[in-house]
Amino acid sequence: MPSTGTPPGELRRALARAYPWAKAPFIVGAPMRVLSGPRLAVAVSQAGGLGFIGPTLKSGDLVSDLEEAAALIRSSSRLASASTTLHVGDHGPRATLPVGVGFQTWNSDVAASLAALEKHQPCAVWLFAPRRGQSELDEWVAAVRRASPSTKIWIQVGTLREATDAVGSPSPPDVLVIQGAEAGGHGRAADGMGTMALFPEVSDATRASGIPLVAAGGIVDGRGVAAALSLGAAGVAMGTRMLASAEARISRGYQDEVVRAADGASSTVRTQLYNHLRGTFGWPEQFSPRGVINRSWIEHQEGVPFDELKKRHDRAAAEAGDAAWGPEGRLATYAGAAVGLVRSVDDAATIVDGVRREAKDIVTSLTGDL
Repeated sequence: MPSTGTPPGELRRALARAYPWAKAPFIVGAPMRVLSGPRLAVAVSQAGGLGFIGPTLKSGDLVSDLEEAAALIRSSSRLASASTTLHVGDHGPRATLPVGVGFQTWNSDVAASLAALEKHQPCAVWLFAPRRGQSELDEWVAAVRRASPSTKIWIQVGTLREATDAVGSPSPPDVLVIQGAEAGGHGRAADGMGTMALFPEVSDATRASGIPLVAAGGIVDGRGVAAALSLGAAGVAMGTRMLASAEARISRGYQDEVVRAADGASSTVRTQLYNHLRGTFGWPEQFSPRGVINRSWIEHQEGVPFDELKKRHDRAAAEAGDAAWGPEGRLATYAGAAVGLVRSVDDAATIVDGVRREAKDIVTSLTGDL
């Protein structure tokens, strides 16, 4: 381990100072597209974490999501006081919202996104999936900082090269999210590594930068949090576990399948098939999502032509209701490889508090044993 650079403990404290309502260990609700709406984001922040609103289907939806989040925050005595004035803009003091927003930079409407950020000033923006690599992220970072100067920039990476490019950029982020290949969201399709191997190497390579690192991928309980902290993480991000939250913007059939699925090594697969069946094309080739295997995938492997798979998928979406998900269903259940550890639907506060308590108990017991 390198002897130079900012110690992990100081990086954790830096993250705590940036988000003063947060409790340790720092738990983040990942910005899952559509599924992480304002209710979930605010609930995670209310519980002492940091919740992110995920990318929306249409650029205009972000404004309504942020307006709903702002209304929920105003009704929360804990979070209303956390909307601290952090800078003075052209129109006087501005306060940031204690929630973040995520963007897929390859297909997001930059102008509409910046207008929403300028109006509502979320405390963090999470950028990922560029088509043109670091240069595209640099453009976004510069634009976001002009529109919302107090917003902290988070960049998600999945390889050592992406991490060193981000840290060495003329516009480095405030936080790096290190996503392991276990994750359910769009990650590295061919060159991804597991969190346990990826994170320490990135940590060693970036420590001199003083940028806090957040671990993501395969973390659904306190055991994963404790492991990430031991690797030097300043915080952890959870996506799949939050799919089984009461506040998630999710269909009942999808949520039931997240709770049912087990043995993620054999029951999930990284593929663009589910994207294409949903009509989503154009993702940069280096990224693909992880999903639970269902009839669409099985029949694809058996050689059923895509056009026929698409007809069956669309028919299920229109007619099958909650049965459209599941082993015999056809709709996508995006979820991480640790999906088998998700066994119940709980409200976000119960999830965050339980994970935090379990992680603390593990670290305490290990300290005593060692």
